Amino acid sequence: MNELIRRLAAHPWTAAEILIASLFANLLALASPLFVMQVLNRYVAHGVDATLATLTAGVLIAIGLEFAFRQARLMLAETVLGDSNRRRASGAFGLLLGARRTALDRLPVDRRRASLRGLDAVEAAFTPANTAALMDIPFALLFVAVLGLLHPTLGLIALGFVGLVLLLGVLMLRLLREPQRRLADAESLGQSLVVSADLAADTLRVFNARPFLMEAWQRYLDAAAALRHRIAGRQGLAQSLTQSAQAVMGVAIIATGATLVVAGELGVGALIGANILAARALGPVARLAHLGEALARSGQALERLRDLGGLPVEKPGGSVLERYSGRLDLRDVAYTHPGATAPLFESLDLSLEAGAVLLVGGRNGAGKSTLARLLVGLLDPDRGQVLADGVDARQLDPVWWRRQISFLPQEPRFLDGSLLDNLRIANPEIDEATVNRLIRACGLGRFVDQSADGLATPIFDNGRRLATGIRKRLALARALAVDGRLVVFDEPTEGLDAEGRATVYETLKNLAADRRTLIVVSDDPVILRGARQILDLDSKPVPRLVRVTGRPPSQREAAP
Repeated sequence: MNELIRRLAAHPWTAAEILIASLFANLLALASPLFVMQVLNRYVAHGVDATLATLTAGVLIAIGLEFAFRQARLMLAETVLGDSNRRRASGAFGLLLGARRTALDRLPVDRRRASLRGLDAVEAAFTPANTAALMDIPFALLFVAVLGLLHPTLGLIALGFVGLVLLLGVLMLRLLREPQRRLADAESLGQSLVVSADLAADTLRVFNARPFLMEAWQRYLDAAAALRHRIAGRQGLAQSLTQSAQAVMGVAIIATGATLVVAGELGVGALIGANILAARALGPVARLAHLGEALARSGQALERLRDLGGLPVEKPGGSVLERYSGRLDLRDVAYTHPGATAPLFESLDLSLEAGAVLLVGGRNGAGKSTLARLLVGLLDPDRGQVLADGVDARQLDPVWWRRQISFLPQEPRFLDGSLLDNLRIANPEIDEATVNRLIRACGLGRFVDQSADGLATPIFDNGRRLATGIRKRLALARALAVDGRLVVFDEPTEGLDAEGRATVYETLKNLAADRRTLIVVSDDPVILRGARQILDLDSKPVPRLVRVTGRPPSQREAAP
């Protein structure tokens, strides 16, 4: 209900129109019971056909107008809900795209996916029809008030049952909240198992992991089935109690009304009309119990969305340098993985003039890829500064800053689209001649020529279906498409054949000749031989910068 109130509050004028339409629709709904009473009290008693014709024409007009107001309300609700659903979906996906990577990593992948999938649950709960039904709840008091005018005792009976069923609906929402939360967690686990079975298809077959995943899947099915059974049981109980309350209220109204008829305080027509009025009063409130599961699921989905909404986002805009030379300075930089007890590195001081070449070395897990991601702005240092031409990178516009960096990650991923799309995403201004030059320079010519669609060759599953060598070459072409003055390559020759490695060596040679600032993470012997300074991340916790003077590696000296 809070969500409905928030949505209506965001469109006050439309909300007012919906309330007015609801008021008129419910006022016109009084015509049917009043018609019954008038026919029984006036026509049956006196038999004047003109009276029946007038009453019939009047009630038909009222029914038609009621229909028109309810349809108008549905269209108005569609306007509010459609706009709200679109804005919420756009906002949630925008948060996923714009959240700071460090913060996003702290939220499990299945929780992120569940947050966006929950949008469907919210939309399913707050359909125009469901919203209209919820909007009718306050107007139940209108029918109770008319009952009270017929006789106060009948009004009190109806009011008591309306309050009881409303309390039952609210209680059921609370009782469904916890199992619905647990079911959402279980469904997230099930989704992660499906993704694992898809992405690790070769692994589970080669290493006979099918029994392991099947056992986990059976545990998920059992847990989800138990939770769904509990939710369905509570939902069914609420609906049964609501139906029983409606039946008991009908008995109470008829029995009490009958005694009033015998006592001469009520007519037979009023008795039948009172029963109809009581049913109309209880109908919208009873609908709340029927919507309990959908509303509970929606509430759980909204909580997940709030988890996503609580993530810090990258700042929009910032400073832009007139021209970036490629100079980079690190001052007292430190980084610790979330949950780790010791820093990955700290007190890292480094100055690279434009055109400098730095090799980053270290064992697996030493922090090489982490440092590369930190330089690109994907991670934030716990302490210290990354300076571009003397300006703190945190003050720079992140979009502009990344357009100054040609980045090749160790495990490249791509967007689903065409090969050309992925190059143009990196640099929207790139022309066809440059694209063709990069394709040839990165060794992709044969792949493109042999593909039926050429540069329009589609990429699926973020590029996971591509051969490792093709994926690496395409990542190299994408990095070069940016044409940044700062070049950060993370294990550029890993997974490449001799021809591919030669392409990388030639690319690095050309970039160095063009006075680009190169930071290369690699243990490739050929790249090592060409290094003039090496940042040793095996030195913990403070990395060591080694100047290479041309002497054998055993005689290399640490930089002062």
